[in-house]
Amino acid sequence: MIIKPAISVISPDRVEQGINLQLWGSSFEELDLQKDCSNAIAYIPLINSHDHLISNWVPKAGNNRPYKNSHIWVEDMKDSFAFQERDIFWHNDGSFHLEEPNSLILAKLGAYKSLFSGCSVVQDHSSNQVDAYYEAMPIIVPKNFRQCHSLTLGNWWGGETPEKEMELTKGKMPFVVHLGEGTDKITKAEFSQLKKMGLLKANTLIIHGIALTAEEISEVAKAGASLCWCPSSNFFLIGETLKIDEVLKQKVNICIGTDSTMSGGVNLIAEFLKIREHFPKIPAKEIFRMATVNAATALYLPQHFAFIIPNKCRNLLLVDKIEHNPYENLFALEASTIQLLLVEGIPRFGDSEWMEILNLDENMYSTFRTGNKEKFVIGDPMELNEQIDEVLGYHKDFPYLPF
Repeated sequence: MIIKPAISVISPDRVEQGINLQLWGSSFEELDLQKDCSNAIAYIPLINSHDHLISNWVPKAGNNRPYKNSHIWVEDMKDSFAFQERDIFWHNDGSFHLEEPNSLILAKLGAYKSLFSGCSVVQDHSSNQVDAYYEAMPIIVPKNFRQCHSLTLGNWWGGETPEKEMELTKGKMPFVVHLGEGTDKITKAEFSQLKKMGLLKANTLIIHGIALTAEEISEVAKAGASLCWCPSSNFFLIGETLKIDEVLKQKVNICIGTDSTMSGGVNLIAEFLKIREHFPKIPAKEIFRMATVNAATALYLPQHFAFIIPNKCRNLLLVDKIEHNPYENLFALEASTIQLLLVEGIPRFGDSEWMEILNLDENMYSTFRTGNKEKFVIGDPMELNEQIDEVLGYHKDFPYLPF
């Protein structure tokens, strides 16, 4: 099947007008169709490079902000309304076997948060889980990574020592670690500790990095490591964020994450808007690069997650054309404006007309209305929400769900 969008953003540095895109996947194999999409802009889907899927509860937690470091918040949030309400549905007994029923429901809802903002991938920072956990998700949640919660707190949620986790990567997958999430002596010392432990390598993905100095940012660049920027969470918890001007000057591979809604924004587009609010001089094209090409590099994803391949589109985000500038158009993106989200050749979300065009199996999808549009989505996030409501005894509204 061929579609012809008004504009196709092949990469951050290549924009095409009115070209044909060949959709790829089992749903399209026998379709000899051409669809006019002149009211739409095509992108490679976005990538959320940092989240904690089981923690996408609301409202935000943090009664004693700003914190000198996030390690204080990890304990302080346990007294919050959000943490205690979530505890009614899923009690964290410390085992972090997230494939169990109630934790899996929470994690899947967290993945839908990214799906509804046009993401093909969300990196879930937790201890490594069984394959069934990752296979249950509505979009790609990479299983090929190793991690440490933080050097200060260690792997309290499960996993090996940081050194062993890095060894297990064999240099072929990311090593993910919270680092420098604060402004005090503890967080300022973490980068030096990272180096001493031999953990600053090309596959290191540093989350936050608020405490990093200009010199340390230069060292990150020289190592070929990556940084993940979570501006909403940083400003909410700590009151400041990383030295982004220095990061861009040093050409560090910088990507963007939402963190969970207990501290971060409602979705990845909210992070774009937060960046625009605080750093209006950063071009929209560069923000798009952070959420696509840079993210794919940081997470060791195949190149078809970084760029549109016009003659074999297995990953595609088709969005209503509201702004003529395709990069500025992303700032208006919401669930109602997504015409189609295609991930690894499988339609995941979009306008309901695609269900009929592609003859999709109705047993695999559910439908709802948002923004006066009928939508289809893989799986049934409404049912997940209802299962939470049943345990709580009342309806729980999650702002990242568009129904």
